[in-house]
Amino acid sequence: MKTILDKLKPFVAGVAAKAKVRKGTLTAFGIFFFLQIYFVRELLAAEMLFALAFGVVLVIGGTAYLLGALGERGLDMTEAGIRVLARSARRGYSLMDELSRKPFRHPRSESAQ
Repeated sequence: MKTILDKLKPFVAGVAAKAKVRKGTLTAFGIFFFLQIYFVRELLAAEMLFALAFGVVLVIGGTAYLLGALGERGLDMTEAGIRVLARSARRGYSLMDELSRKPFRHPRSESAQ
């Protein structure tokens, strides 16, 4: 499989031989062609660098968002756990209060009479 430059060389040689084209025109065409290849390479390299930079920004932003979402989720779960713990503590406190008000002995027991 021939590359584009291999196909282009005979064409340019034929044009230069058949037509009386000036050397300056061919030189200008060659410089223009070379600069086009160079600029395309540079643009592709710049585009790749920008894509890499945007990828890094995307990863950093996604990580920050994920950590924020996990933090909010953790706070919600902590709040639910604290509510359960508070309910249990209230029940335990009321049970202890109720037990402390009752006498240790039954009023009709043998030792109480």
